Amino acid sequence: MEFLIKPKDKFVIITQVIITKVFIMKFYNREKELEVLKRANSLKSQKSIMTMLIGRRRVGKTTLTLQNYSNEKVLYFFVSKKNEQLLCEEFCNEIVDKLEVKIFGKLTKFEDLFEYILELGKTQSFTLIIDEFQEFFRINESIYSSMQKLWDLNKDKTNIHLITCGSVYTLMKKIYEDNKEPLFGRCDFKIDLKPLKVSVLKEILKDYNSYSNENLLDFYLLTGGVAKYIELFILNNSFDLKSMIDTIIDPNSMFLEEGKNRLIEEFGKEYGTYFSILALISDSKTSKSEIESILERNISGHLARLENDYNIIKSIKPINAKPNSKVQKYEIVDNFLAFWFRFIFKYQSLIEAENFDRLKEIIYRDISTFKGKFLEKLFIELLKEKQTFTKIGSYWERNNQNEIDIVAIDDIDKKVLICEVKLSEKRLNYNDLLLKSQKFVQDYKTYEIEYKLLSIKDIFGSVQYSVSSSDKS
Repeated sequence: MEFLIKPKDKFVIITQVIITKVFIMKFYNREKELEVLKRANSLKSQKSIMTMLIGRRRVGKTTLTLQNYSNEKVLYFFVSKKNEQLLCEEFCNEIVDKLEVKIFGKLTKFEDLFEYILELGKTQSFTLIIDEFQEFFRINESIYSSMQKLWDLNKDKTNIHLITCGSVYTLMKKIYEDNKEPLFGRCDFKIDLKPLKVSVLKEILKDYNSYSNENLLDFYLLTGGVAKYIELFILNNSFDLKSMIDTIIDPNSMFLEEGKNRLIEEFGKEYGTYFSILALISDSKTSKSEIESILERNISGHLARLENDYNIIKSIKPINAKPNSKVQKYEIVDNFLAFWFRFIFKYQSLIEAENFDRLKEIIYRDISTFKGKFLEKLFIELLKEKQTFTKIGSYWERNNQNEIDIVAIDDIDKKVLICEVKLSEKRLNYNDLLLKSQKFVQDYKTYEIEYKLLSIKDIFGSVQYSVSSSDKS
């Protein structure tokens, strides 16, 4: 960019040099998963290896597979919702570009393309990543049978690491774990990629000089450890509630359309019913009876599909409830989706009217009530990370009586931890916790019982109140 200045009587042209800072994001955690990929990669020198990688959308599957755990060439195929011929055309371009070979004629069927790839694997060693692998069900289900036949014939004569990634749990498990499916038992390694843990979120905030207990809770609430959301907040330097809400509620924000972009195509023409169910769950209508009374229809099938097919919700029963117990609640698995349905989907009219300031006011007004459940969830995640308990959950009796926020049981050392969780420590009441626990502890008379009152200040710190059963006299 150039501009003119006038020193004394002469015009001088000054060239302004703009230096762009290269943004490099640290790759957090995933050491165990990378070790699996490295091991699989090293074994392909003996024969071709197949790895299944599953994980919800945005969790970082693609980023993980593209890390530098191998010095060899990598092919990346993304199975988008196109017809088979168009996909093969894209895949051929990737092969030509990455493996530096020429393809004569047209390969319009994936079976022929995969056979060609295996032929190349006899003289070259490389990795093939097929992302959204379950989408072949929609495009041409016979592709799995073709792959099985070709893989069995060629895996011992080729040197390929095939990584198949998928975000639909039930379909990926069906492909590899249903003994009626052609690829049953074919994968050598399996990775189930989870969101980043709370301790990793703490590390990220510390790396960007933004750690506080409040920021950690808000960061956990709005990302749930999902890599894509974390990346976007880092890019926008958003680490506290206000800056994160400003990033989300912005006319050009991808967050505003996130729920629709992720779910409408999967749900199809019935997406309206699914969205209504998810909106009610996000607004604390968490039982089947509550939802059905509002929607005035039976939703058993919808709830089952949301949980088992889409992995968007999960049913929660009181800890130690019998498997056939009908006492259960539902929660949205993904923290940001819960926020999206509670505040963005619910107030879509404000977004369409471009009244973003009003929407922010509503979020700030109601967020404290919404946060409480996620503080419980955060403490449960921290307890799981300790790996000292055999069971962790919540407890309540019929009609939501005697609700206990967290119960953690150690059946090996015979210990029980019972916790009440509130955002504000002023609202914690030890005597109330004792009363609510009376019926539950009757089944644990030989166990050491510990009671804790937890508020936001107790994250990664000492608890506000801790009393063991031996101190209660």
